[in-house]
Amino acid sequence: MGLSRPHKAGNGVSTRWVFIFCIASFFLGVLVINRFWAIPDPAKIDEEASSVEKHQPGALRPIDNCEKKDASVGAGDILSQVSQTHDVIMTLDKTISSLEMQLAATRAAKVDDEEESPMGTKSGSERLKERQKVFFVMGIITAFSSRKRRESIRETWMPRGEELRKLEREKGIIIRFVIGHSATPGGVLDRAIDAEDEQHKDFLRLNHIEGYHELSSKTQTYFSTAVAKWDADFYIKVDDDVHINLGMVGSTLARHRSKPRVYIGCMKSGPVLAQKGIKYHEPEYWKFGEEGNKYFRHATGQIYIISKDLATYISVNRHILHKYANEDVSLGSWFIGLDVEHIDDRSLCCGTPPDCEWKAQAGNPCAASFDWSCSGICKSVERMEEVHQRCGEGDEAIWHTSF
Repeated sequence: MGLSRPHKAGNGVSTRWVFIFCIASFFLGVLVINRFWAIPDPAKIDEEASSVEKHQPGALRPIDNCEKKDASVGAGDILSQVSQTHDVIMTLDKTISSLEMQLAATRAAKVDDEEESPMGTKSGSERLKERQKVFFVMGIITAFSSRKRRESIRETWMPRGEELRKLEREKGIIIRFVIGHSATPGGVLDRAIDAEDEQHKDFLRLNHIEGYHELSSKTQTYFSTAVAKWDADFYIKVDDDVHINLGMVGSTLARHRSKPRVYIGCMKSGPVLAQKGIKYHEPEYWKFGEEGNKYFRHATGQIYIISKDLATYISVNRHILHKYANEDVSLGSWFIGLDVEHIDDRSLCCGTPPDCEWKAQAGNPCAASFDWSCSGICKSVERMEEVHQRCGEGDEAIWHTSF
């Protein structure tokens, strides 16, 4: 009876304390949320962003710009790697070419030691070490009976004496009349060439017996001999009835200097002539298919140019390269199956006046001029001076041309 006591839940926590604990937790939670999850003032955000950009320009960029920049950098890296790889390949290619050149020159020098009459006490290897590095070698193919042709060239487009030596020293250009020897070495024909060479010092003598039907062999021997004697970027063969503008030839070759294997000339594809007794008859006509077929594309024989690698190839393989009746066909056949760039340059086969004269007046002098009908300048001894006056680039052009 009487007064009742508050109910205790045995050893449990009093409901009053539970209530107080809940209230305290609520207020503590409110304080924590206000402290860490406070919503920033938009105006304050703008102000802070402006302050950051002011002190650290470029520090903040839109995400899409970053992605574009990353893509650009990636593409740049790829292009850089491709360029570096290309440079390495080109360097390796040139290194291999240089080694092949040394091998070819060594072989040619060895053959000269074994086959030629002794010209002195130096061995082939010693001559190899002394090879002169030049821009190009121009060999003018000539014959015993062509002295007047040679004089017409010396009096027009080919420097003489000290001017010829100066051209070699300052421009790296070698020009020589190319001739072998007669069937009777030491005879009157050879002595006449010896005397002429003593006077002008502008011949390259070959270990070759002269003869019209031996032009393929002469061409092959010329390139092999020139490779052994000079380390040139280009080797040129030209006939002794063709007019040349040396400055234009040099400018043309300078554009192709970085290419390893080039074959330059006026490319043609003439008919294979099976009939005997006519000019340019092809005894091996049957190799070119049915009668009436044409030759493969090759440079016309009046003038053509090959790079160092191709001259090296001829020198190394000259004993197994097949020779056709026509030397220009032979040269073209030697490059079939090789990775060679054929360059058809029509400035190397301009006609004589008025053709080359019009082009010279227009500011585009021809590199070489001749008459197709005569396979050279018709009556070149009488007309070379006229062609030079009307179509020449000027005697000083070569000295003002930079290669």
